Amino acid sequence: MKALKNSMNWYKSARCLRGAKHCAWFSLLFLALASCREEVASDQPVPIRGIKTHLVTETDSTASRFFPSVLQPAAITALAFELPGRIDYLSLSVGQPVLEGDILARLDQASFQTQLDNALAAEAQTLAGLGNAQDTLARQTQLLATGAVTRVSVDAARTDVEALQAQLAQTQAGVAAARQDLGRTDLRAPFDGVINSVDVAQFATIGAGLPVTSLYATDTMEASFTVSFEIANQLVVGTPVSVTLADKPAVSLEGVVTELGSRAPTVSSFPVVIQLLETDPVLKAGMAVEIALTLPLHEAHGYNLPLTAVILDGGGKTNAATHQTELSVYVYDDDSGTVKRRAIVSGGVRGNDLIVVDGLNVGDRVASAGASFLRDGQQVSLLDPQP
Repeated sequence: MKALKNSMNWYKSARCLRGAKHCAWFSLLFLALASCREEVASDQPVPIRGIKTHLVTETDSTASRFFPSVLQPAAITALAFELPGRIDYLSLSVGQPVLEGDILARLDQASFQTQLDNALAAEAQTLAGLGNAQDTLARQTQLLATGAVTRVSVDAARTDVEALQAQLAQTQAGVAAARQDLGRTDLRAPFDGVINSVDVAQFATIGAGLPVTSLYATDTMEASFTVSFEIANQLVVGTPVSVTLADKPAVSLEGVVTELGSRAPTVSSFPVVIQLLETDPVLKAGMAVEIALTLPLHEAHGYNLPLTAVILDGGGKTNAATHQTELSVYVYDDDSGTVKRRAIVSGGVRGNDLIVVDGLNVGDRVASAGASFLRDGQQVSLLDPQP
């Protein structure tokens, strides 16, 4: 029995030894295959991304600032009758265009026509009396020469003539005033414009001087906005501006600064008023506009850089005092063939270009597209030819 047990133990040991050898063989085979795979993978070239670049060459000494605003009439004129009365004609609506001399409203003319008729009748009566008095004076003067009347009668006749002459001047002034009052019953447009408001209703009785309607001219549009202290110090009355319609960007008009506020209604917000020097048929009060101011840069010069070159990772910071913005771009390193992330400072925008006042030099090549797909130190190739 003991010999049988020893035989069994030897068989198990031999079997385990053969299993261990198989396991070791499979492990070596796996490691060999893995090393071959790594060698094959390492032999394949890593793809190099091609990039477009912008060569820093252009310089500029100005930058544009953009401010939203709303077009408003430069002046709104309130129109009223100079006389009290009942409105007999009124056909106006807000936004209605009118021409100079158009009748906007009319008072009932019946009472004013009666006053004119009475004044004309008084004038005719006075003229008749004056004619008789002048004839009497002529006769009295002839009779005085013959001695038939006294000097007192002649003087009395002359006094009657003078009194009637004064009365005639008074009645003639009354006729002119009545005729003028009749003409004032028509409220006419003093200039070409647009109706801004209608403040009364037809057939209403109003007093003298009470507003009937208001009118504004379309060729004198203005807009107001607020700027920082730094920008306000760079502006003067007469500074040119460019005004673009938000609803129709193709329309761009010239304007000029007409007013500069010296007192800020809120912290560091100084009011500025500009007036359009040009007009366009599409202009309407209340239209949204964008006002562009061209201002000198804080630095001696700036470099133009496409907006697409900026790295959009939320890292931009704006200095509220100087209105300069810190951004980042990728600059191509010719020696290593890689792109390097670099911080820049923007002093403003002109058109579709960023004006960089710090961080770039003439001759730098900046990745102008696909900045979000690059990383600092990445190997790249240039798609655009070298100059």
